[in-house]
Amino acid sequence: MVEDDADIARLVRHHLEGAGFSVRVFSSAAGVMAEAERERPTLMLLDIMIPGGDGLDLCRRVRDTAELAATPVIFLTARTAESDRVLGLELGADDYITKPFSPRELVARVKAVLRRFEQPLQPATIKLDDLEIDTGAMILTVRGKSVPATATEFRLLEYLARHVGRVFTRDQLLDAVWRDTAYVTPRSVDVYVRRLREKIERDPENPRYLRTVRGAGYRFEAPR
Repeated sequence: MVEDDADIARLVRHHLEGAGFSVRVFSSAAGVMAEAERERPTLMLLDIMIPGGDGLDLCRRVRDTAELAATPVIFLTARTAESDRVLGLELGADDYITKPFSPRELVARVKAVLRRFEQPLQPATIKLDDLEIDTGAMILTVRGKSVPATATEFRLLEYLARHVGRVFTRDQLLDAVWRDTAYVTPRSVDVYVRRLREKIERDPENPRYLRTVRGAGYRFEAPR
């Protein structure tokens, strides 16, 4: 957890430890990446406005570090604007919680994010044109190069690729991929689809794989 307000840090730590988690607290961005690489955390809880940098940049660095890229990230911040939430999700956050917050809800949302990754994917290798999805190792290869993907991104792509040609609404994708949808909005699906397009499409503005079906949702297509 990265939080410069000592009272909030103590409150969050108390409730998370009460729920069975071990918590490491940092009051600034200094040393966070080095410690995370030394001992990879199960989840990172980041404030945005912190000394020595900001949580958005820290999240960006986590997603750009191969050893940490799949680590779940939750923002806990006083920034309440919709644009801030969307930016946080676009940078790869798995949830975005605003202050003030209910400690019990925070614990519930941490558990909800972690539950998303508890069920292992069925081992298989899905090959489609210049795209390869190794579900057992959770490795995404695009045009011969390994591409980092968060667990949420990978699960969304894997689910769509297993159902080539089928149209899914945002709510259907939330139920299938996010599993616990109490704290997730359909807008999150749009953000993750956009992130995936940037990773797998030659031209994200004219996607070959992840197609939008106007008025319905999304469909994965296998290029011919």
